[in-house]
Amino acid sequence: MKRLFANAHVVVMDDADTEHESGWVLIEDGVVAATGGGAEPESDEREDLGGAVVTPGLVNTHHHLYQTLTRARAQEADLFTWLKALYPAWARVDAEAQHAAARTGLAELALSGCSTVFDHHYVFPRGGGDLVEAEMAAARELGVRLVPSRGSMDLGESDGGLPPDSLVEDPDEVLAETERLAARYPELVVAPCSPFSVSGRLMRESAELARRLGLTLHTHLAETVEEEAYCLELYGCRPVEYLEQLGWLDSDLWCAHCVHLDAADVARFGETGTGVAHCPTSNLRLGAGVAPVRPMLDAGVRVGLGVDGSASNERGDLFLEVKQALLVARGRGGPEALTAREALRLATRGGATVLRRDDLGSLEPGKSADLAIWRTDGLELAGADDPVAGLVLSGPHRVDRLVVAGEDVVREGELVRADEREIAREHRRAAARIAC
Repeated sequence: MKRLFANAHVVVMDDADTEHESGWVLIEDGVVAATGGGAEPESDEREDLGGAVVTPGLVNTHHHLYQTLTRARAQEADLFTWLKALYPAWARVDAEAQHAAARTGLAELALSGCSTVFDHHYVFPRGGGDLVEAEMAAARELGVRLVPSRGSMDLGESDGGLPPDSLVEDPDEVLAETERLAARYPELVVAPCSPFSVSGRLMRESAELARRLGLTLHTHLAETVEEEAYCLELYGCRPVEYLEQLGWLDSDLWCAHCVHLDAADVARFGETGTGVAHCPTSNLRLGAGVAPVRPMLDAGVRVGLGVDGSASNERGDLFLEVKQALLVARGRGGPEALTAREALRLATRGGATVLRRDDLGSLEPGKSADLAIWRTDGLELAGADDPVAGLVLSGPHRVDRLVVAGEDVVREGELVRADEREIAREHRRAAARIAC
């Protein structure tokens, strides 16, 4: 069936930065068939959007869904102190809690216009059950696209690492479990947690496994000055240098945060094709700093946006990150450092590029029909003569419609397949159970 979304300002997000002020999007069989302005094509079903802005569905390149269970903790802590405060509660997470957390996080993200979520899950308590399948089931229930990962930690406190020994795993078991999950989920990402929680051996062998299986790689990197000091003390080099020594830097890798990069690091990322998940709200919440996004973009680095975990953001809203990315870039580099449309591109085409997904991120023919539809008749957009810039600058927003692969996930600002109040009730029970 051909569905036509008409009478809208359509932001295609292609290489030519095409926008149709009085435009339409035609979708068929879950993909975009065409976009345009003026005369409308034939369709089986036509929906008048009343002048709304249509963008590609937003793409979240870094999240920790389980962290919805532990919000507003360690409120004035830096990263290392915050982690140590939260590890005991995270050690109680099981499949039931993971499912409740994932439903909450994914529902929040969907209501912010996010159609695709990469979840970096690295906490696997003993006896916790199948945590990856628990969150994949939540995504299927809601209709959101989830890209799973198999994270890991094997460097406990007794070996000089940050996490408690009770939360680390045996490297051989991690690698075997990663390969098992890759057979079940072909889109799986191999994602050791960080240089301060994973041994050099597991980092190297994880990269070897990923490349043997044709999978992508992800980790945290250069988030704080404490991490840099840790790497200098333990490894005798800075975080990016350490990652290069391990053989990680390449076009199949993206790293979260990358706040503390110098000019040489940025250049090396550009040369190797290494990508970055920029998480501005989380970086501000933990006092980590502001990533050098403008220099990275100028160096050709692939950059997308991430919400990060809801214990270091407290709001699972990717559209808020669009505005935050714009503001922190300008705070760092002046009013011309980033435009509103460049910020929106980070959350759409940029995120798809980071995830190496050429089927997402724009409304071009043949790509997945992921549409975020934003009303323009609300109070916050009154007087805005540029609806796209107005949308970005007045964010965050609850999306009016979200379509994922041609299927409605949000309609009139409400979840189509689930009741958010019931999700919240289940989540409260799970959060209370793991509290400590």
